[in-house]
Amino acid sequence: MAAVQKIVGVKGMNDLLPEQSGLWEWVESQVAEVFRQYGYRAIRTPILEPTALFVRGIGEVTDIVEKEMYTFTDALNGEQLTLRPENTAAVVRSVIEHNLLYDGPKRLWYVGPMFRHERPQRGRYRQFHQFGIEALGMPGPDVDAEQLLMIDRLWKSLGLTGDHAPRLEINSLGALDERQAHRRALIEHFQSHASVLDADAQRRLHSNPLRILDSKNPAMRAVIDSAPLLQDFLGDASRAHLAGVRDTLDRHGVGYSVNPRLVRGLDYYNLTVFEWITDRLGAQGTVCGGGRYDSLIEQMGGSPAPACGFAIGVERLVALLEEVAPPALAAGLDVYLVHWGSGSMAAAVAFSEQCRDAGLRVQMHCGEASLKSQMKKADQSGACCAVLMGEDERAQNVVTVKPLRAEGGLVQQDRVPISDAPAVIRGLLKLV
Repeated sequence: MAAVQKIVGVKGMNDLLPEQSGLWEWVESQVAEVFRQYGYRAIRTPILEPTALFVRGIGEVTDIVEKEMYTFTDALNGEQLTLRPENTAAVVRSVIEHNLLYDGPKRLWYVGPMFRHERPQRGRYRQFHQFGIEALGMPGPDVDAEQLLMIDRLWKSLGLTGDHAPRLEINSLGALDERQAHRRALIEHFQSHASVLDADAQRRLHSNPLRILDSKNPAMRAVIDSAPLLQDFLGDASRAHLAGVRDTLDRHGVGYSVNPRLVRGLDYYNLTVFEWITDRLGAQGTVCGGGRYDSLIEQMGGSPAPACGFAIGVERLVALLEEVAPPALAAGLDVYLVHWGSGSMAAAVAFSEQCRDAGLRVQMHCGEASLKSQMKKADQSGACCAVLMGEDERAQNVVTVKPLRAEGGLVQQDRVPISDAPAVIRGLLKLV
């Protein structure tokens, strides 16, 4: 009989294994709590959207649309569909479709997988996950600054402080007419150095010259460094908007630097743009990026409304925590229930449910095994304590509680009446 070929996962789309999930769940809980502290409410959009949504929202002349999107034709109805490469366009589509701004501005947040066909490497995958924030309907610099304060608070809640914290870079992309004037100056500058431009830069020269500034090609470094600066084209209103953001950051002690070369890879940004960067993850050092996109809602068919937001790469954030500040996670289990002897299974099931009714996390040993074997399993489970239920215990209507972890708060093995045991265990584990 021929061997059955093993099927493996898609390259760059990774499994999240049980030993990794605890840290992810902890990060998700910290992020959700901080977002809620600022009045943001969760929104969930499909991972599949019409391809036209991203072509219109992101821009045709971007690496995402040209090279990276997972796009296909639905064989059942002929629709062109795309796995979402980012979520801002999808959230805006949902806001417009459901008229969410009818009663005023909205603060929304999301978490979920995104998809881009890139070369997999640390911090860059074909399926990756993002936390994101979108604040819609608020035009002033106060909400831009609020989001930066929120991210700073999040770093602190995750233990990323001091040298461990990502550093903030900010810039302004100005208003449309200012960007157009800068665009004309960029084209003129790069045309005068056409022999130095690589193929990507040549292709972008007349379609999206701002993206040339984001090139990592070292052969183009000098010509990029000498290119006209957008800040020299900003008018009074754009300068005042950036000054308002900086004033709030200064008053709250949030460190930052103004990077006049900072641009965003997507077409819809204007005014404030920012990135939080770390040097501890190699080339993929941007952990969070975002900014203001005041024209996108109108561009996608909605009534004009200002907006700003950001996204945090979950894989990069988790990798940073593992690198510099791994949290001390609580045990996944409170109790591992060990049982043996005639009739032990039914009694163990009943006691397990009694403990769960009291809010304890319980894993019961399934099947029959020796006490030694079960205690080995109990220790491997990571539970704070083992509860032993043998023939002698059942005859006396008690259980034996045995500490497995010093940090669990238990100091000695003890016998406890079955009816009192859940409350006693909670007390011993300092859960009351």
